[in-house]
Amino acid sequence: MADQDRLGSTVLGYPRIGPDRELKKAVEGYWAGRIDEAELQKVARGLRLDTWQRLAKAGLGSVPSNTFSYYDQVLDTTVLFGALPSRFTELGLSAIDTYFAAARGVQEAPALEMTKWFDTNYHYLVPELGPDTEFTVAGGKPLDEYREARAIGVETRPVLVGPVTYLLLAKAAGGAPRGFRPLDLLPQLVTAYAQLLTTLHDEGVRWVQLDEPAFAADRTPEELEALRQAYTALGELTRRPKLLVAGYFGALGDALGVLARSPVDALAVDLVTEPAAVEAVAAENSLRDKEVLAGVVDGRNIWRVDADAALAKAATLLGTAGSVSVSTSCSLLHVPYDAARESDLDERLRGWLAFAEQKVEEVVLLGRALAGEPADLGAARAATADRANAGDLRDDRVRARLAALKPEHSRRGDYHRRAAAQAEALGLPALPSTTIGSFPQTGDVRKARAALRAGRIDAETYRARMHAEIEKVVRLQEDLGLDVLVHGEPERNDMVQYFAEQLAGFAATEHGWVQSYGSRCVRPPILYGDVSRPRPMTVDWASYAQSLTPKPVKGMLTGPVTILAWSFVRDDQPLADTARQVALAIRDEVHDLESAGIRIIQVDEPALRELLPLRASAHQAYFDWAVGSFRLATSGIADSTQVHTHMCYSEFGDILPAIDAIDADVTSIEAARSRMEVLDGLGDFERGVGPGVYDIHSPRVPDVEEVTSLLRTAVAAVPRERIWVNPDCGLKTRGYAEVEPALRNLVAAARRLRAELP
Repeated sequence: MADQDRLGSTVLGYPRIGPDRELKKAVEGYWAGRIDEAELQKVARGLRLDTWQRLAKAGLGSVPSNTFSYYDQVLDTTVLFGALPSRFTELGLSAIDTYFAAARGVQEAPALEMTKWFDTNYHYLVPELGPDTEFTVAGGKPLDEYREARAIGVETRPVLVGPVTYLLLAKAAGGAPRGFRPLDLLPQLVTAYAQLLTTLHDEGVRWVQLDEPAFAADRTPEELEALRQAYTALGELTRRPKLLVAGYFGALGDALGVLARSPVDALAVDLVTEPAAVEAVAAENSLRDKEVLAGVVDGRNIWRVDADAALAKAATLLGTAGSVSVSTSCSLLHVPYDAARESDLDERLRGWLAFAEQKVEEVVLLGRALAGEPADLGAARAATADRANAGDLRDDRVRARLAALKPEHSRRGDYHRRAAAQAEALGLPALPSTTIGSFPQTGDVRKARAALRAGRIDAETYRARMHAEIEKVVRLQEDLGLDVLVHGEPERNDMVQYFAEQLAGFAATEHGWVQSYGSRCVRPPILYGDVSRPRPMTVDWASYAQSLTPKPVKGMLTGPVTILAWSFVRDDQPLADTARQVALAIRDEVHDLESAGIRIIQVDEPALRELLPLRASAHQAYFDWAVGSFRLATSGIADSTQVHTHMCYSEFGDILPAIDAIDADVTSIEAARSRMEVLDGLGDFERGVGPGVYDIHSPRVPDVEEVTSLLRTAVAAVPRERIWVNPDCGLKTRGYAEVEPALRNLVAAARRLRAELP
């Protein structure tokens, strides 16, 4: 393969929110009417230009484009090919407002369903497709961004969600005939992709990247055949750019051979998630006319690359493929921008880190080394050795506690005995109403937290302000008529970061923002050493709230699996060992809450499905340690203490055995956007279930009829005595103007159904 035809070292994608969350602020400003569309586009264009210029200047062989999105790349694909449901296109809105209506919903049109992007904390908007869906090239975003980059002298590689992955991620629209599958639409969609590729070719585009991460999961022979058909058709186009197909989040499995034998020009393979994948790629004898991008720089974690190990993997492929280049294992969407900005971190720890900017440098450096060019790997080697030899990451007391645990430390008593004790202790009505935990975080709350951090107020002043906010939230819930209350979590910046800042073994960043969905950004903490709890973390807040009301107040904790999933976790020991350490710290907090008189304790695990391995062969091992860590965290308490958990935006069918096995007394789940579809299969689930009846990720306020209808659907699927009534998720990101009427309608619907049913 001639050098001018090669991609060379590259990254599969890059963060898009801006180093200081400029996109988030602009998008939310547009939603609030503070800026107009022209200003929003100006901010977006500035971010795109800065990214392309940075990547080109860094020395990458190829720079990706079309990785920018106002909300989500899957939604962008739906819009690009004209596949938005008519409930949005018939609203008569502008193009950008139609786009945001699909993402967030409007009063007359509920939003598209949202769920996790494979096993990450990124969320995508699920396409709704039916047999009448007609794909056309309805938008020009990939071409527009290519032209935008070319105008500043940067040649780019447009990136698209691959056609097969797109259809495998879609759902059948309501009203679609029985047996219809989105994959049935593949021939029509491939025709639309072919039209787009021809247009890009005629514009002068040399390479296009098509992402097919769906094939890191188990796939049927029919789905593999769909992959073959799609890339045979696209590869045989007479006028097209060169095609790079990217598989990531795991090994490609049988799809590797399918793609290797197809007429595409390059493959990107993930050699980080499953290190043994390098052997499968090296053994594939159909790659000799293709460029292989060896994904040896981790796109999802923040540790500096082990340069020698990474080079050894990439070098193994030399001679197997037509050429080998270095890349990230996946898009850098999942990591923050720049570790050099983290001046508050311990200097030694900072030296072990690589965020997006440092990972680009690693790719370029490793690419030079692989090509036999001068490349100074000394700093990388020194950082790897320093971290490997850091003995202070171990805490012998934590390890001794874990070694002393016995099986009975992870078991509670019989559920039916517990349920009876809890019914007597709590005295709740049928269809008890509650919320998931957080209430809206007002500007005053955020200002108080910032003032404490900056030293402008002292701890006692801050505590008084938080107590005032907690009292306001408790009184509101009493007025609304909720049956089980929460303290509202005004003191918490984030459901994981809050705990990480109080646990030994964690570090928090100042600028380490990562997109979770839309304008929602999080700062995953860094779990670098053994974990323990120096002191209680939530007891004072929960106890104060409980002192204000005779109604039960839930103690609110985040579970060990979710703390791991939403952190950047050490990779020098098995994840199961780290989970048990976190579980032991949460267990200490559970026991202290119970001792303080908190009768309901919620340990949230929204990421239980997220960490599920994509291959079924690894599921049981994961369930063993994930379920075990939750049970370790929630055992050793009285039968009368009720344990809740919460899960959201997941495909619950895959984890029903785990939901049952964790043995929580009540499990609340996201269900509003899917109209209770997630309850299929829960009819035999004997514990309490709280299917969400209010989609908190949308500004819509559901009326009493809508909530009542959802509850009737729930009661038809699950016996009434096991149903709880609650929103989909916490209310932190909503405003009181939406929350108060929505919760009043929720309570009214619960009371209506309570009166209707015997």
